[in-house]
Formats: sequence, structure tokens, C-alpha cells
Amino acid sequence: MEAVNGKQLGHLYENISSFFRQCIFSVLSVGPVPSHIAFIMDGNRRYSKKQNLLDGDGHRAGFSALINMLRYCYELGVKYITVYAFSIDNFRRSPEEVESLMKLMQEKIDELIKEESIANRLGIRIYFQGNLKLLSAPVRSAAERAMVKTAGHSKAVLSVCVAYTSTDEIVHAVQESCEEKWDEIRKRDANNAGGYLIGLEENGKDKDDHLIGVTNVDRHMYMAVVPDPDIIIRTSGESRLSNFLLWQSANCLLYSPTALWPEIGLRHLVWVVLDFQRNYLYLKEKKKQA
Repeated sequence: MEAVNGKQLGHLYENISSFFRQCIFSVLSVGPVPSHIAFIMDGNRRYSKKQNLLDGDGHRAGFSALINMLRYCYELGVKYITVYAFSIDNFRRSPEEVESLMKLMQEKIDELIKEESIANRLGIRIYFQGNLKLLSAPVRSAAERAMVKTAGHSKAVLSVCVAYTSTDEIVHAVQESCEEKWDEIRKRDANNAGGYLIGLEENGKDKDDHLIGVTNVDRHMYMAVVPDPDIIIRTSGESRLSNFLLWQSANCLLYSPTALWPEIGLRHLVWVVLDFQRNYLYLKEKKKQA
């Protein structure tokens, strides 16, 4: 009987909370709503120490915070959510810690694609972005399964940056852009019987056509599948980007709440959206000038 009452109270609390959120989001929706919010999920280990938790429990609490934030963003109408889950630099930690994090990551990826998961219930497509070949085989396989299983979802997009740094992303994009351009040059050389540059001059074409530009690099970024972020939120009071979305963040707001990642909640999201709305016209003008 007590278990039933507890379950009923839980449902009642969730219904009240959901109604409360709907009221808040309906007011916020009167103004502009960000299309893309990115999160640097900082503070899981500090939260674990603060709460005297076992190893890994801080990251599990962080995963629960991620699920809640996904729900809030979806209800507000934010279509794109990106999270910095694991940096390439994190591989420098002890082998035992890295192995533990890889196992936890595999466990949580599998949870994300269960039938009753938030991704399936809300229609969220999942991308894993980064140098995925650096991941352990089981984690890489789990990530690939998640991307395949959610490929048909279109209501929202979750990009999970793993084995990622922005410098690696930029180098990767430049390399691919150069390879693509060289392929074009070889094909033109073959068509011109080895006289590509002469052919360009004779046809009056731009002599710089063989150079790569910003648009070429932009097209080959890992994050090219989503628009640039409107807001980057880093928890635990840190204002550093830590090699995250450096290419994409020139014209976005940065927000650094003092809460550790597992402590982030609805109030933090509401505050940052209000700040975004206050600065919307300025940000819009800056993007036009970019």
C-alpha cells in the first residue's frame, strides 16, 4: 500500500512539475527561443567528492541531469542540443579511470536507445561527433548503433562530442578539404591532358580556384550537421571553452553557472534563455556582420 501511494505521489509530482514547466515555457516562447544550446558538462567528479559518492556515481548523476536537460530543452522548443562528453585530452587520465569511463559511456549509450528511452519517446536523433576511432571498440559500436537506430527521428537532435577537441576537428576538416581539392585538381588535369593551370588561364577562370576557403573547411567539420550554437553553457563556474566548438562559437553567448553539472536544473536554463532574449537583437546583428 505504501509503495502504491509512493508511486501515485511520484506521478502527481511529475504532473505538477510538467504543468509548471509548461507555464514557464509558454511565457518564454513569446520571445525568441535559441535553436541550439551546447553544454560543457563540468563538475561530475567534484560533485561525487562533495556528496561522498562512489567512483562513477558522479557521472551517473550527471547522466540524469543530461536527461532532464534534454526534456526541458525539448519542451521549450530548442531543436539542437550538443554536449561535450569526453575530450581527447581525457585519455591522459589513468588507464583505470579511462576504462571505467568507457564502460559507463557504453552503458549510458545503450540506455539512450532502449525502447522506452527519452530519445525514442521524444523523437531525438543522436549523433556522436569526434575522432571516434580513438574510442574502444565496444563504445564505438554502441555509438554507431545509436546513430543508426535514431536516424529516423527528426523532432530534436542531440550531438554527443566524444574523443573530441576543436583543434582536432579543425585539422580533420582542413585535411579533408585539401584532399577534396586535390581530387578536383587531378580530375581537371586529366580532362585537360595535364594542362590544368594553362587551361584555367585560357578559359578565363579564377587562378585561385585551386585554393581552399572557409566554406570548404566549414563543410567538413564534424559539427557541420547542425547550426552553430546560440549559447554555450559551462557548469561549475568555469568560463573556459576547453577546446570545445572554437570554430562555431564566434557569435554565441557564454554562460557559466556555479552549479556543478549534476546540480544544473530548470532555473539555470530559464535564466540563460532570458539573457539570450535580452541580447537577441545584438547577437542577430553580429551574425549578419560575420
